Amino acid sequence: MSETPAPPVSARVLAVERLLRVEADGAFVARLGAARRGAGRVDAETARAASDYVAGVTRQKRWLDFLLGHYVRGGLGALDLELLQTLRVGAYDLVVRGTAPHAAVNEAVETARALLHRGAGGLANAVLRALARALRDGALPEPATGDLADDLAVRHSHPTWMVRRWLAAWGEEATARFLASNNEPPRFALRATGQPQPDGPQPDGPGGVDALAERLTDLGAEPERSRWLDDFVTVGRLQPVLRAGLLAEGACAVQDEAAGLVVRVLDPQPGEAVLDGAAAPGGKAVYAAQRMAAGGETSGGAGRLVALDVSEAKTALVAEAARAQGVADLVETVVADLTAWAPPRPFDRVLLDAPCSGTGVLAKRADLRWNRSPEDLRELAALQDRLLDAAARAVRPGGLLVYSTCSVEAEENDDRVGAFLARHANFSLEPVGDLVPEPMRDGGVYRALPHVHGTDGAFAARLRRAR
Repeated sequence: MSETPAPPVSARVLAVERLLRVEADGAFVARLGAARRGAGRVDAETARAASDYVAGVTRQKRWLDFLLGHYVRGGLGALDLELLQTLRVGAYDLVVRGTAPHAAVNEAVETARALLHRGAGGLANAVLRALARALRDGALPEPATGDLADDLAVRHSHPTWMVRRWLAAWGEEATARFLASNNEPPRFALRATGQPQPDGPQPDGPGGVDALAERLTDLGAEPERSRWLDDFVTVGRLQPVLRAGLLAEGACAVQDEAAGLVVRVLDPQPGEAVLDGAAAPGGKAVYAAQRMAAGGETSGGAGRLVALDVSEAKTALVAEAARAQGVADLVETVVADLTAWAPPRPFDRVLLDAPCSGTGVLAKRADLRWNRSPEDLRELAALQDRLLDAAARAVRPGGLLVYSTCSVEAEENDDRVGAFLARHANFSLEPVGDLVPEPMRDGGVYRALPHVHGTDGAFAARLRRAR
């Protein structure tokens, strides 16, 4: 006698379960899989929809809670956690996704009943109908404490301490645009690797970008050519790329344009010895090796790139990426802590893409804004100084050190460069010049900002050692 198959699980139920894991266990949003403890089938489409809800609700959590708090008697703290997350998903449906009110409310009611009981469904119905009426009438509550930082932080769902810093650095208009950009659905950049492809058009142009764009168009991914780099395209969704196996076969790599421009700042040349001192997961190291290999075809030798990282598992990812993208013979992986590592020889160029707060990638890392504190910045700055000093020891006389982060914070960028130069009189700041597009040149350094350039946030400085 065959078993009756388990009923399918709705995307909203799955999203609530995942959101509970994020809150209770500190699970990373991007690493939550489709597995669940309860019974029920989860197909690929449901899992993708749930992932969209989890990321969106996590980004907008503070704004959603502010709205819901106006319609829940006794405050949100009195609610069961399952009901709170259900209400957040329902409010996200209504206010952010623009789902039809009857559908959003009915789905929330069914989710509350499935996870709790009929009474929970009744409360979800009452709260979300009130919110839907306010939305229809143009009467949504707005934060109005009189504290600009707090009001912007609530409206754009960020921690107040972060917003206060950006207001001091940029002013109100730029800060508001930056906050809004962090809540936009991100586009994903793909770098063409120029690898031979088993089916379809073969590589051509810079890195085979034309062939890649043609394949992406055939997959319905609607690629757009990068404004900033001739071997990059952007897409709105990664799923068609993953399903088609383009990453696995090495036809392209997921890498933001801002990160690709860090490699352009490094400007590795054929025949050189290059060190990436914090290489995992390998995007910059492999891109650097590919640019060395492309030049080496005409110069007679590509050189060597050492990709170093403290994590053995992450270093394995670098080696895997190098194999998939055709540069395994150029890339040597080393498991070591840069601050304790003795370089076997001096390097022509050293890249230090330092651990940082990640405030330039808040659009893609939905949970990161809630997992940082002001204390983190102080601790990271100290670590960045130690890593810079260690990286400097690996640079030959006349060689180059490139320091980069995916942060927009002065303490992790300009301030670290200034402090490094004060400690190392034998290094000087070398302007990035035309290695990056003119709009991203800022006083000799490279700086990308999400709300200005439409990329991740990034920073890089070229530090030349005296001969």
